[in-house]
Amino acid sequence: MSSEPAPFIPASSEATPIPPAPWRLFGTRPFFKLWLAQVFSSLGDWVGLFAILIITARVSDNSAVALSLVMAARMVPGFFLATIGGVIVDRFDRRKVMVVCDVGRAGIISLLPFVNTLGVLIAVSFCIEMLTLLWGPAKDASVPHFVQEENLARANTLSLAASYGTFPVGALIFSVLAVVATWLGGFDALSSLLVDREVIALWFDAVTYVVSAIIVLGLPIAGPDRGLRRKLEWMSTFSEIKEGFAFIRHDRFTRAVIVGLGGGIIGAGAMVPLGAVFAREILGSDAQFGVLLMALGVGASIGLLSLLAFQSRLPKDAVFAWAVMGVGVFLALAAAANVGGLAGLMIAAVGACAGSAYVTGFTLIQETVSDELRGRTFATLYTVVRLCLLLSLTVAPLSADLYEWLFGLVDSDRHITFGGFDYGFPGVRWALWAGAGITVLSGLYARHELRTLRVQIAAEGHPSAAAAPPGDDPTQPSEEEAQAPSVDPGLDGGRRSRPSEESL
Repeated sequence: MSSEPAPFIPASSEATPIPPAPWRLFGTRPFFKLWLAQVFSSLGDWVGLFAILIITARVSDNSAVALSLVMAARMVPGFFLATIGGVIVDRFDRRKVMVVCDVGRAGIISLLPFVNTLGVLIAVSFCIEMLTLLWGPAKDASVPHFVQEENLARANTLSLAASYGTFPVGALIFSVLAVVATWLGGFDALSSLLVDREVIALWFDAVTYVVSAIIVLGLPIAGPDRGLRRKLEWMSTFSEIKEGFAFIRHDRFTRAVIVGLGGGIIGAGAMVPLGAVFAREILGSDAQFGVLLMALGVGASIGLLSLLAFQSRLPKDAVFAWAVMGVGVFLALAAAANVGGLAGLMIAAVGACAGSAYVTGFTLIQETVSDELRGRTFATLYTVVRLCLLLSLTVAPLSADLYEWLFGLVDSDRHITFGGFDYGFPGVRWALWAGAGITVLSGLYARHELRTLRVQIAAEGHPSAAAAPPGDDPTQPSEEEAQAPSVDPGLDGGRRSRPSEESL
């Protein structure tokens, strides 16, 4: 996957709002070349992931357990061993590390057309992710050599676009390559492509890694400072999880936002491992999987652009809660669809709601949490979101098989017929509905908590307090607020201080 820990998760807790005109950095040739290398590398990650999921579904006869194992192999290294990559990068030449990782990933992915058993797929997923854990920190550590400190925020914005903006592009390319493989399979000499339609996508994936390696090879990246050596912390993730849950237990506002985001991740994330099974069993075509993922990415882009256009006129707390609930509602509708077009439309709506919830959730924390608590809050948020994503990508496929087994005990024929219309209830559909339900409940909880906080503040006796965030005294504006331009009303308000943990 991309050089970041996982889709839709920022790479650093130091994330800042999008700076103006970040593309101006493309005038710096070394940075532009490094950015292009990341684009090719990320594009290969996405196309390769889609191909591996389809192959897994085929060789395992649509076993959700197999998909869960493959996704676990992809997620676990980044979840538990993320710090190792940074430590290794600090000890070796970063350019060589990136080139070796790209060439290594190209070589590993090239093996799949010849050997694609489930065990090999799990091993390939694990090895690719381990190499990605080295490539990402090496790239991030090289950026300051090419841009000045005041432009790092712009560089990080472009890096985020390269990682996640290639998601819908990769889905589109995968779908097109699947169609091309089907066409080529019509020739006798290439008839094997009718079965192994992912082969072309795998070769494309390998080529993107090679192109990335060639670009990086020509970059003037300085070697590491031997005097600065980071300590290897093997158990850092476990301590982060423990500290994170302890923090949100005492902070009601943060808990509402984090629960909402976590629930949205559980719902939307379930479509990634279950999408291949859903496309094959319900929509009837592997190519539909790429269409669904492309719809998810396009929908997220539309949601983000719409939010940017109307955010000044919308209360962010209400948008956040309804967007989270929208993820669950549209996911349930998508799971209920039997037609690819309708399912794709609903998944696009899922993406739009997920993108809106993601941005408004982060903005609420940035604008409402005081500076002295903001770092701890974001650290907790990233930890919880990573945990929810790991659960979604691994537990959702297992739950699909569990539903198949449970309903098989009651009734082996899980279909309803209305005249000439036949409607099935496979395990993948029930698993997606379960994820959608969790997401809706998370959104309802977030809405209830945020509204309750607003009412409590209003009850303190300030007429305008209902429009202020927790801990804000409307009668006593700070010096910064007095000098700053006005901001939109709502729970989020402007950049204001939060109350102490005890006051909540």
